[in-house]
Amino acid sequence: MYGVLHHLARRGFEATQDNYNHGFEIKSAEDQPDEQIRRFPIWGIAIIWSTFMLFLFVQFAIRYTLGSIVATLTAIETPSATAFTVDPPAPSHDSDVPLLSADQKVDETEPELFLIKSKPITSKIRTTIKHLRAQAGPWSRFRGLQVAIVYHLIYAVFYNLVVGRFASPLGRSLFAIVAHTALARLHMTWTHVVVSNPSPKTWWRRIPSTKSAAKILLPTAIWATADQLAIYIPVALAYVYGLNRHVEDPSYYKTAPPKELVGMWAQLLSCALVALFIVFAIVFPAEVTLTRVQASMLPEEDEAIVPFDRTFGGRVQPAITGGSGCVSMLDAWKTFDWAARFRLVKLYVKIFAIQVTTTLLFIGVLVGELRLILGDDLHKVVKMAHQGLKL
Repeated sequence: MYGVLHHLARRGFEATQDNYNHGFEIKSAEDQPDEQIRRFPIWGIAIIWSTFMLFLFVQFAIRYTLGSIVATLTAIETPSATAFTVDPPAPSHDSDVPLLSADQKVDETEPELFLIKSKPITSKIRTTIKHLRAQAGPWSRFRGLQVAIVYHLIYAVFYNLVVGRFASPLGRSLFAIVAHTALARLHMTWTHVVVSNPSPKTWWRRIPSTKSAAKILLPTAIWATADQLAIYIPVALAYVYGLNRHVEDPSYYKTAPPKELVGMWAQLLSCALVALFIVFAIVFPAEVTLTRVQASMLPEEDEAIVPFDRTFGGRVQPAITGGSGCVSMLDAWKTFDWAARFRLVKLYVKIFAIQVTTTLLFIGVLVGELRLILGDDLHKVVKMAHQGLKL
């Protein structure tokens, strides 16, 4: 992904620089110069690239803060409950009150116990961010970023070095699973940094031991496998449908029979629905289970930043008392009740809506900037781009 962005950025810079030096040129059907567009000024290039970089940062902040940090806290939070008692009314000494037995008198004087569950902190994005800022400061929305950068850099380096040796997609997929599993200790370190209160320890001193990390190898491998299935099964289905036949000749779709186009859209929709099913039926449980298993191994000296039941309803005994100190995969998922599942799914829907909204907003801003920079020549640029798509 980052390689593609780097390539696009480099080509975009070269194109804008060439346009500044020579101006845009639209050619007619006879390949003759038709009209010249004003040169793209340096200040215009600076504005466009500043907007593009701001857009990338905003999308990254949404994906990391909401999609990673808030989602992780939502996956582990156990709403706290407050217990209180209500004393019964004082016994009446009215002579008209009928006499009661000894058992009835005892029952009447016993206090009543009430249990009220507090609203989860992660029920709203705003309350979660506000809680993080109160507990960990203004930069808490990027907590764990150093670990995440190291994790993805190591993964990218190994993947790019080795992936060229695998000609088949299956080999690349298997290597991705192995790479994620091998980096399980770093992944668990990131989870511990995110779910706990600020610690005086540096993140590399919080990396768990190899013995502890062995307990999360299986959940990590299952999560990585599910992630690969969500990618390759829809792609394989698209190949079975033959949707890749005309990828190199997009002009085919302009002359294809309407009935065939309807069939292609139906097949494409079925691929999307299969991908969506895999995400919610396989990837979602696997990711939640992995996060909760990792969180169950949070060291005793670290306090969770949100209410969190370390015992998972009495299913986990601390390692210091002779227990496993780690919740099983089945218990990790079973203790994640339907209310929490709905809360996490609702968060993902909100994130998607926010990303779409910000994308449309930046597109509008970009069009306005191009209008400001190019003036009446903007429609010529659009015409040139349209002609380029036909080629």
